[in-house]
Amino acid sequence: MTTRIFLVRHGATVLTVEDRFAGATDVELSDDGRQQARRLAQRLRSGKLAAVYASPLGRTMETARILAEPHGLEVQQRDGLREISHGRWEQMTRKEVERDFPEEAAAWEKDPYTFAPVGGESGLAVTARALPVLMEIVRAHPGETVLIVSHKATIRLLLSSVLGFDPRRYRDNLDQNPAALNIVDFKDTVNARLTLFNDTSHYDTGGLAIPQVPRARLSKSWDAK
Repeated sequence: MTTRIFLVRHGATVLTVEDRFAGATDVELSDDGRQQARRLAQRLRSGKLAAVYASPLGRTMETARILAEPHGLEVQQRDGLREISHGRWEQMTRKEVERDFPEEAAAWEKDPYTFAPVGGESGLAVTARALPVLMEIVRAHPGETVLIVSHKATIRLLLSSVLGFDPRRYRDNLDQNPAALNIVDFKDTVNARLTLFNDTSHYDTGGLAIPQVPRARLSKSWDAK
């Protein structure tokens, strides 16, 4: 059986256009962010969801509620899915951080996976709390489709881990737009397949068709049973 995870970043927030560090800051969705979530909800309304999980921050919970409403589901909070904390950088712009904490900024650019600003988290720390939550959800829903709403850095770190990418380069190699849809199919907690990545076609068109679970052209572990 294949467990399908719809892994979604929250919609745009009131700080998105200002490019401020707001990982641990509980900022609301903007009107644009709510519209992005509503369009994604329309795209996903015809499929069956077994459960909806989200980070407890306001922007993720609001996005998740919009997505869960057509399915009549309650959103289940998981603290491990929250965004990376930037410590004393929170609510500062990147230029302000580079001006006030140049050594920290340089170390973070070099290795965001093991480095953390004062009072903040490293990518490694985020992976250590978020990955067990994802695996718990996969185990709890064999053969079902589940939606998870999380954050930009957290999603990129999770994808790096389950797909075997070098996590030290998660900021360079992976992106996540607001309300982007990713689909990860799990045969089990070890075998994962990225079927859709950072898709925002629902912004304007109502969205492309959801890809089918992979059944061929892959390793034998994905053979239909």
